[in-house]
Amino acid sequence: MKIVSLLLFLCVAAMAADIRLGIIGTDTSHVVVFTQMFHDAARADHVAGARVVAAYKGGSPDIESSWSRVDKYAEELRTKWNITLEPDIPTLCAKVDAILLESNDGRKHLPQARQVIAARKPLFIDKPLASTLEDAREIARLAGEAGVPFFSSSSARFGGIATAMKFPDAQGVMVWGPGPLEPHHYLDLSWYAIHPIELLYTLMGPGCEEVSRMATADSDAIVGRWKGGRLGSVRANRPHGAQGAVVFRAKEVVQSDKTMEGGYRPLLKEIVKFFQTGKPPVAPEETLEIIAFMDAAQRSKEAGGRPMRLR
Repeated sequence: MKIVSLLLFLCVAAMAADIRLGIIGTDTSHVVVFTQMFHDAARADHVAGARVVAAYKGGSPDIESSWSRVDKYAEELRTKWNITLEPDIPTLCAKVDAILLESNDGRKHLPQARQVIAARKPLFIDKPLASTLEDAREIARLAGEAGVPFFSSSSARFGGIATAMKFPDAQGVMVWGPGPLEPHHYLDLSWYAIHPIELLYTLMGPGCEEVSRMATADSDAIVGRWKGGRLGSVRANRPHGAQGAVVFRAKEVVQSDKTMEGGYRPLLKEIVKFFQTGKPPVAPEETLEIIAFMDAAQRSKEAGGRPMRLR
């Protein structure tokens, strides 16, 4: 009985221990905010169960919002939160239990994820999963073959609009949100319009077959046709804009309001649960379809708005 009790105690203690997180990419404000939320128990939005212990700076010299912030955020992590800065990804992986891949540049995600997967560390990949459909599929293939759990998501999936307006009888959905572009990302919607697109998929579910997109300097209008004839649309506004949604149900039309907006806490709680269980809250197949949706939208834009099937 004493041995059984000791084993039980050790299991409970192991479950109670904080997960040691490593950050890849210190060129986004997410790394500072997430660290604060994990470490500061006095915050109203504190998330327990994980702590950031090390980081690798990374960065992209051809993206101004990356090179201008990467050193600043790295220094804040080091001095304010005592985070160790590591010289490369393999060294980082050796010192942590799991990885937050936060690099702002989606082009970096495949080569960085490849090293994490080789180290057999579970990882969360911040939006977007990748800047091309081919890169996204390669990440999923590598992770699947290695048996390494991963997931990628926008915080919009777990925010107030998504949770309050997800109806099983949704016949169609319209969403809107910010959609600034970044010229180095082939899938230009992946840079920021991924947020309203992720919200669309949260409310519609997977199953889109065809996408058409009309684009101007100030906005995009993207319409997807789902299996069975349901329509889902996204309006991406530039340079920025509020986020919202309308859901067409069988007997009513429901529109979101600002009180439904949420912060990062729901996402971080899902990340901790994922690292504890190894079970992603979003299936890789759905995440890949979101990237395929943006790929079809890109091809439609290049074809002057002609509908394109997902490939």
